[in-house]
Formats: sequence, C-alpha cells, structure tokens
Amino acid sequence: MKFGNGRFFVTILMALAVCWGASGAMASPKVVVSIEPVHALVAGVMTGVGTPTLLLKGMASPHDYALRPSDAAALADADIVFWIGASLEGFLEKPLKTNKTRQVALMEVVGVRYPAREGGVWEDDGDHDHASIDPHVWLDPVNASDMVGAIARALSALDAENSARYEANAAALRQRLTALDHELEQQLAPVKGAPFIVFHDGFQYFEKRYGLNGVGAMTVNPEQKPSARRLQALRDKVRQSGVVCVFAEPQYNDGLVKSIVEGTAARYSTWDPLGSRVTPGDDAYFVMMRQLGESARRCLEAK
Repeated sequence: MKFGNGRFFVTILMALAVCWGASGAMASPKVVVSIEPVHALVAGVMTGVGTPTLLLKGMASPHDYALRPSDAAALADADIVFWIGASLEGFLEKPLKTNKTRQVALMEVVGVRYPAREGGVWEDDGDHDHASIDPHVWLDPVNASDMVGAIARALSALDAENSARYEANAAALRQRLTALDHELEQQLAPVKGAPFIVFHDGFQYFEKRYGLNGVGAMTVNPEQKPSARRLQALRDKVRQSGVVCVFAEPQYNDGLVKSIVEGTAARYSTWDPLGSRVTPGDDAYFVMMRQLGESARRCLEAK
C-alpha cells in the first residue's frame, strides 16, 4: 500500500511539473508579425523567450494578400502585432482596428523615410493613389536597427519579466546590423555608378544607403501590368542610359523583365525585398540583405 501511495505521490509531482512547464511556456507573449524581414528582427529580440508567428510566407506579397481564417484567428489571439503600416500591409488595417489588438507600425519609428518617387519612368501609366512615403523602410540596416529598438521597448512594456533579455538581444542584434551595414558598403562600393532598373519602386532605401544608381521602375504598382508605351519607354531608357541590369522580383513573372533587356547589352537578375526564398527565423534578415548585395554586385559589375 505504501508503495502504491508513493507511486501516486510521484505521479502527482510529475503532473504538477508538466503543468508548471506548460504554464511557463504559455507565459511568453503571443506575437504576430506581417512580413519575413520584420519577423526575423522580432524573432531575434525574442530569442530565449518565445517564437513569433509569421503571416506572409513564401511567395506571398503584402500588395495583394488576403487573410486566411488561420491568420484571422492568430490576429484575434495575439497580444501584440508588428507590421510596417497600412501603406504596405493594407490587408491588416481593418482587422487590427476591429480586434483592437495592440500593434506597432514600425514605419513610424524609423529615422530614415523617403517620399515615393514620381515622374518619368518612376510614374505609373494612369492615375493611381500610392503611398506618399515609400514603405520599404527595412531595406536600410540603419532603419532595421531603429526597428529593433522599438520592438524591444514594446515587448518589454508587454512582458516586463523578460525585459532584460529583450534588451540584451536587441543590443546584440544592433551590433550585427552595424557589421552587416559595413559589409554591404564595402561589397557595393565598386558598382555605385552602374545604372539599373527595378521591377517596382521598392528599393530606394537600399539604393540610397549604398549609393546605387537606380534610374527607373517597370511599375510603381506591382499589381498593374505595364502598358506597351511604358515598356517602350523603359527599352529606350535602357539604351540611352546604358542600363547595366534590370532586376525582377520572384513574386512576379520575369517575362516582362526579359522583354526589356532583349536586344540590348543589359543583363537581368532578381532582387527579393521580402526574403521569400529564405527560411524564416532570426537570421533571415541578414541572409536576405546579403542576397540583395550579392545579386547587385554580380549583375552591375563591369563585364
């Protein structure tokens, strides 16, 4: 009987330990993030505490994304949501207002913000409303560092018990971003003057940070196919400006890019501002930015 009681007592202790462990795991905040580059930064700040949920995976684009039921459920259950802002992830604006979920629009915290470019080969064919400020702010590592600081502050306010860990992770992450910035600056210095065209005008933070020479975009609105007139204007631009490279994006058909460089000396490559082919995680931002740098160097360097 005593043996049986002892076994019963041990069983109770084990059950309590499991429950305690489960409750400890559940204590970490439920964090949802919109796009992969931001997810990587949030994951880095949360290292050792928890793992954020990523909404847009793979080839999904914030320009035309539609929430799935699982996304809506994750948003409704979230303690906090990190996103760039309504000018990029318009699909999140209404759900966040409806759910009244705590959220941080990271576009509002960065120090470097540029107006959307207009006129000539930076302008759409027709009358379209587009963001007055270019929302692709994460493509400058200095902005990413500002974002990391804001992420750590927001998480610390939400989860004070882990604030020291958030702050330490953020400090280490910002050091890595500074090193990445220096690395890209050295890598891209030899191709600063080489003119190029992008698929859509979402790269000026990267261009201006490293002194690159973007001279036009195929479209301001990636949901709209360029007209024949615009494509001809871009072909003329390639020839007249000595464009070295035209950059496609993996979320969109590269046939139009190929049609522009056909019959010219220009090459084409791919820039992926969302890291759609990168495995999500705390290293994804660094992998994505290094891929941008390597693609730029290879396509823009002298033959």
